[in-house]
Amino acid sequence: MTAAVDNAPGLASRLVNGVLAIKPLANLAKHQARQMMIKRAEKMGVPWTKEVQQLQARDWTKDLAKVENPQISYPDYYLTSFHAYETGNMSWKAAFEVEPAAYAVHAKIWQGAEAQGDVQLRQNYHDILKNQLPNPPQDILDIGCSVGMSTFALQALYPQAKITGLDLSPYFLAVAEYRSQQRQANINWVHAPAEATGLPNAAFDLVSIFLVCHELPQAPTKQIFAEARRLLRPGGHLAIMDMNPKAKAFVKMPPYILTLLKSTEPYLDEYFSLDIEQALVEAGFQTPTISSNSPRHRTVIAQVRG
Repeated sequence: MTAAVDNAPGLASRLVNGVLAIKPLANLAKHQARQMMIKRAEKMGVPWTKEVQQLQARDWTKDLAKVENPQISYPDYYLTSFHAYETGNMSWKAAFEVEPAAYAVHAKIWQGAEAQGDVQLRQNYHDILKNQLPNPPQDILDIGCSVGMSTFALQALYPQAKITGLDLSPYFLAVAEYRSQQRQANINWVHAPAEATGLPNAAFDLVSIFLVCHELPQAPTKQIFAEARRLLRPGGHLAIMDMNPKAKAFVKMPPYILTLLKSTEPYLDEYFSLDIEQALVEAGFQTPTISSNSPRHRTVIAQVRG
């Protein structure tokens, strides 16, 4: 058992929440956050506008039909504004901008890293996986795989493994399918909620969740942990890479920047107040290890208990 963690929003965070409750101010913050990302990406040589225009020019009908499950019922928490998009992840615009946005957001993690910041963040995660997993996993599930950036990276790390990428956005998965065709990568894309994947029991050695939990309320996060436990074989591992609520970068974040961040991340307070160790233990895992992944991020690895 682990002690309860008091990560309740502080005064600055509560003031930001008050600002964001005023819709015109929230919309302005989202616009500013988005423009800041685009300018940062273009300044460091990431052709955000050009890449998005190229993707917009394609006919996505076949890609979407190949991955979409029309029977899905989307949870309410998912049908909200994320990342400065009014329709959140349920849009082509969001799907087309995932990759350049990742390079822009992670450019400032390390001084001078620029576009390599995203690469370094993923490499550090993979180094931790290789150090802590005793055997290379043969079957891997990438939960919240988005457009496949984390999935392709896992495939490069474990080329012998059979890999499944799962996401709730059919638009993200359509782009992932297109990217897998470009790479000639054999990946199974699944359109399903992570809380109830529909995948068979004990089918995986590793379940990876990369930069997803901070986008979730606590209730579905705990349900996803329980689902991961069901999907893992005896001795299997759940690995989570995400923001570190205890990092100085967040604790000392200026209110203006915090406002921009929270305008694009509606469940950040719930994530920061989650006792992730306790939640994993309650879901049926051993007490997890927590490793620093960057000045802002942590990797949490939990093995199936028993």
